[in-house]
Amino acid sequence: MENRAVAQRRLYEIDGLRLLAALAVVLFHYTFSGWAGGTSPVVLAAESGWSKYGYLGVDLFFLISGFVVLMSAWGRGPRRFLVSRVVRLYPAYWVGVAVTALVTAALGHGLFRVTLPQVLANLTMFQAVPDVPNVDVVYWTLWAELRFYLVVLLLTWVGTSRARVLAGMWTWLGLAFAVEAGLLPRAADLLVQSEFAHYFIAGMALFLLHRFGPSPQIALLVPICLGNAVHRALGYADAVGRRYGVEYSPVVVTAVVVAAFLVMTLVALRATRRLGRPWLASAGALTYPLYLLHAHVGFVVLARLGGRVEAHVLVAGLVLAMLGAAYAVHRYVERPLAPVLRRLLLAPAPRALPAGAPAA
Repeated sequence: MENRAVAQRRLYEIDGLRLLAALAVVLFHYTFSGWAGGTSPVVLAAESGWSKYGYLGVDLFFLISGFVVLMSAWGRGPRRFLVSRVVRLYPAYWVGVAVTALVTAALGHGLFRVTLPQVLANLTMFQAVPDVPNVDVVYWTLWAELRFYLVVLLLTWVGTSRARVLAGMWTWLGLAFAVEAGLLPRAADLLVQSEFAHYFIAGMALFLLHRFGPSPQIALLVPICLGNAVHRALGYADAVGRRYGVEYSPVVVTAVVVAAFLVMTLVALRATRRLGRPWLASAGALTYPLYLLHAHVGFVVLARLGGRVEAHVLVAGLVLAMLGAAYAVHRYVERPLAPVLRRLLLAPAPRALPAGAPAA
């Protein structure tokens, strides 16, 4: 009973890591990619020397997602897992799409464009299927998450035992390498996601480490995933560098990826429990709405106020405003709507009346 309680204890340090990853992405956009990509007049050249690496916060997000999504799916059937994901993702997302679309339509002229059919398609979160553009550039990560959820959904269908999950992870990793080697058609990568599969798989393996303790398979899986993560991250950094006309240090990129794996391994081994504080749960709750709201809305604000407010003051104020908006979405949308949506989706279907039976 004690081991079970320890295994299910909330890992507050993961909430802190989620907030750190979200803020890294926010600062990447506000202090580097905005002006480097031509969507913001606010130039912070000195800060961009380190903030240009902030996009790697997404890599940490995917690693964390592998851990926490498998943890949330463990012991659940497919329906309960699916409902948990819908309740987790959609309420804040709908607000993010609506707010971003309204700000873009009202103030984003010359920066971004949005159409009603585009907004309606985005509300489904499956806009990538018909190749409809995202209302906000950051939504591309949600499509990666949804495809990962499909993998976990399949695991809940066959049953989440340690052996089955390990077999599934090895299969997924093998398919990822097969896609990278050109042994499978590129269409297979729609589900395999070879560019980010190693993060999800490593996160899942680290959850197994946390729940069941060390094993030879996990000791092999995680380093293999780390090696591929570094390999793909270096290639991705080259692509980002070409896009923005900057150079990325392979040493820094490698160090960030290794650090992410190391920290999550320490979390899995319960070596970071003393760092966990209950207030981090509230901080972590802001990460998803912050991520959804900050990009295009922030770029519009920077474009409108960039010449009128000192750059550092503007960016700091904008980050605080976005954190406040994220809190409002969590407090007044996610928290009240989640239980209602959960009850509706889990409500049993009404039984059909027998033939000839009178209605009540």
